[in-house]
Amino acid sequence: MRVILAASAIAVSLGSFLVYAQQQNQPQQPMSFFITSVGVGNGANLGGLTGADAHCQKLATGAGAGNRTWHAYLSTQGANAVNARDRIGNGPWYNAKGGRVAQNLSDLHGDTLDQARVGNTLTKATALTEKGDQVNGVGSQPNVHDMLTGSQPDGRAFTDGADHTCNNWTSGGRATAQLGHHDRTGGPNTSWNSAHPSRGCSQENLVSTGGAGLFYCFAAN
Repeated sequence: MRVILAASAIAVSLGSFLVYAQQQNQPQQPMSFFITSVGVGNGANLGGLTGADAHCQKLATGAGAGNRTWHAYLSTQGANAVNARDRIGNGPWYNAKGGRVAQNLSDLHGDTLDQARVGNTLTKATALTEKGDQVNGVGSQPNVHDMLTGSQPDGRAFTDGADHTCNNWTSGGRATAQLGHHDRTGGPNTSWNSAHPSRGCSQENLVSTGGAGLFYCFAAN
């Protein structure tokens, strides 16, 4: 089983690298995706979606991309649940160096069997910050590959009644948040948006499993 999983991860990484390399001969596209270079600083208490979006917008503005509308890739739960995939527009999305990370929502989430097999191009090498820097992953110190998402693999909110969003991104206490791995490495799976839950919502809790309160930002327009 471990051999199969390792081979699958290698295949995804190789495919992503080849697609990314082909893009380098084309005119650079403006940035429409990034990982926050810094978190809000209060664990998973981001001030709700409003606070998370404002953080994305602030970082994008500092990088010269404030002319676009930026949304955090986060789901919420409850009566007015929001799906992360419904917040980020339709794509395509490009990183700070002009590399395409996904063509559209289906490509990003692997909605069909073929799309799931090929995968998007999100890896440690392509999931860059707004500054164009790589984010530490497995093998780097400190490892901060855990990304806040609160989402299932298809980009939708959980409906099981348990808290997967640290009280809709307003709690830094006793709750949990679903996390993804931007480097597609580590257990229990290699999902970029739904790998495992956090141990809690405080900054210390997030750091303990390999995170720093970082999250994905997408240009929604």
